Amino acid sequence: MKVENKDIESAIEGILFAAGEPVAVDRLCTVLNMDRETVDTIIKNLADYYAYERRGIRIVTLEDSYQMCSAPEHAQHIRVALEAGKPPQLSQPALESLAVIAYFQPATKAFVEQIRGVDSSYTVNLLAERGLIEEAGRLAVPGRPMLFRTTKLFLRCFRLASLEELPQLSDSGENSQLALELEQAIEQLKQEQEMSEG
Repeated sequence: MKVENKDIESAIEGILFAAGEPVAVDRLCTVLNMDRETVDTIIKNLADYYAYERRGIRIVTLEDSYQMCSAPEHAQHIRVALEAGKPPQLSQPALESLAVIAYFQPATKAFVEQIRGVDSSYTVNLLAERGLIEEAGRLAVPGRPMLFRTTKLFLRCFRLASLEELPQLSDSGENSQLALELEQAIEQLKQEQEMSEG
């Protein structure tokens, strides 16, 4: 196979992998500036290679589209692996508590309760049990309350590379504005959680 075709193969692999859903052949042709017959041939060769080499991925044809997916013979292993990595289902109060800790960490349970306006002992303990938050020392005040911060599992569950990817809150300092922005951030976290489960 010519060097150019290897580069095109590589580009197609990257596109199909990144898309995570069917990609129309016409779209591939436009992006690669190639005719359909050539694109179809290159993809067929790639698909044959994956099947012949018994790779863990396959390229399937879906009407006028192609999609990269896992090899069916590995379905059971994949199911078990993904079940273990599923984010825990969280209630609205738990999401609210988690959002407060995520934005203001390290934060005490009392601070979470001050922002939410309700007792948060149960939700904070639940979040710690599920590994989404962890102890981060104690606050240097009388009673030395425990401080909490989010964990790497929190980042994975909500598909964040770092805390910098959390939706931004303004610095207005007004409680009503902060409550509204936290509510929007919680809604976004909820959507991320649902996408992770889907």
